[in-house]
Amino acid sequence: MKSGEFHWGIENNLHWVLDIAFREDECRKRKDHSAENFSMLRRITLNLLKQETTCNRSIAGKRLLAGWDEGYLEKVLFHA
Repeated sequence: MKSGEFHWGIENNLHWVLDIAFREDECRKRKDHSAENFSMLRRITLNLLKQETTCNRSIAGKRLLAGWDEGYLEKVLFHA
């Protein structure tokens, strides 16, 4: 596999995760810099959810759990 192919494989995987877990393709934010800002927030959130290893769920599942359970949200945000 060439390095360019490797890069696109990673990029495509990242886009797939962002689209499935965060529905990024459905986002309709267009005013000023809101699209870029929310894209960055999604990527930060994805990294935080990947770092949290105590819960054996998908990224989408961890995201939902963080929305339902403030204790788990704190664990994700502060690595408690």
